[in-house]
Amino acid sequence: MRRINLDHLARVEGNGSISVVIEGNVVKEVHFIVNEGPRLIEQLAIGRTPEEDVSIVPRVCAICSISHRNSAIRAMENALEIKVSRKVRLLRELMHLGEIIESQSLHVFLLALPDFLGFPNALAMVPRFEFELSTGLEIKSLGNRIMEICSGRYIHGENPVIGGFGKFPEREDLLSIKIKTGELLPALIKTVQFICELDYPNIPEETTLYACCLPDTDDYGFWGEYIQLSTQEKIYREDYKILTNEFIMSYSYAKRCRYQGKPYSVGALARINILGERLKGEAGQLLSRYYNVRWQKNPFFNNAAQAIEILYCFEKISELIDEILAIPQEPSLLKYAIKDCKGPGLVEAPRGLLIHHYEIKDVLVSDADIITPTAQNAEDIERYCLIAAQSLLDQGQEDAIQRRLDMLVRAYDPCISCSVH
Repeated sequence: MRRINLDHLARVEGNGSISVVIEGNVVKEVHFIVNEGPRLIEQLAIGRTPEEDVSIVPRVCAICSISHRNSAIRAMENALEIKVSRKVRLLRELMHLGEIIESQSLHVFLLALPDFLGFPNALAMVPRFEFELSTGLEIKSLGNRIMEICSGRYIHGENPVIGGFGKFPEREDLLSIKIKTGELLPALIKTVQFICELDYPNIPEETTLYACCLPDTDDYGFWGEYIQLSTQEKIYREDYKILTNEFIMSYSYAKRCRYQGKPYSVGALARINILGERLKGEAGQLLSRYYNVRWQKNPFFNNAAQAIEILYCFEKISELIDEILAIPQEPSLLKYAIKDCKGPGLVEAPRGLLIHHYEIKDVLVSDADIITPTAQNAEDIERYCLIAAQSLLDQGQEDAIQRRLDMLVRAYDPCISCSVH
């Protein structure tokens, strides 16, 4: 029996590792191990007011804090039957796009790209790929600025609340975002083409089930009331546990999910495979040019999918800001009464489907359930790692297994803080 241990996954958020066990010419098991201890955020929410909850739960993660706050607010508003105005919804969408841009540009340009160009890290790429790196940093900076303007801070902003916003952004700030996206768009298009044209490894390749939020309209988007599966099945928000079915493994601190006993994937690649035909503009054109059947069965194309989504966000931002500015009234915070109730909120975090569900009793949170993207991806990460390890072993390339699995896990852009919430 032989073991391959990758004790620390580089260029991912958090502390994770991979363990491979080989007997003869057979890979017996692969473990994706999350080493960080549980953070008990769900338990911290118990006994808090709904307003306190939406400020506590984003502390699950400093990268995905907008998504967690948005999901928590949507859950509370669904439970309390609060209907916010169109201007509030548009500003929340803009805020959310900022996080998608910031997170995915960090992953694509600084964390994943060195894998495909033969460099140990992003700094080593500077002499040959300064344009791509500087573009990625400018895009990331813009995402931070959007979150800061909409949310109050680009990490753990407190401006979005149940029933609306504490304060609406200044017109000049919104226009500055629109101008900056226009200035960066040509460089972004070039870098998206560059990412889509990378030579992605063909090991591993095998089909899987994908899941994402189904937008309320026929457009591409990042939240909705239904979960859409790649099998064409739809699951209403209240029935999310039909999909998620969390369970634990003795060797990892992150929970896992399976659907009908099988692994599935969430994230940018899931969204593109399920909703990609809805993309318009430059994002739609580039997807049509580069998309092929390999996107349906190769996790490495998650990097290309994230790049396409960044471009979608850029094109959507200008449209959103025009719509926001066309509504002159700044809606006041909605008043509401807290009652015994329960409800979920579904959004697409950068890394995939994120679900918050709360039950309120005697004006306090009595139960909290948070299902994160990395918890849902963990089983498929292991499955694809096993496929890759066995394929390389069959080809006599055992020495290549460790590096390939390192790249493969990183392609999922795992968020380990979220996974041990």
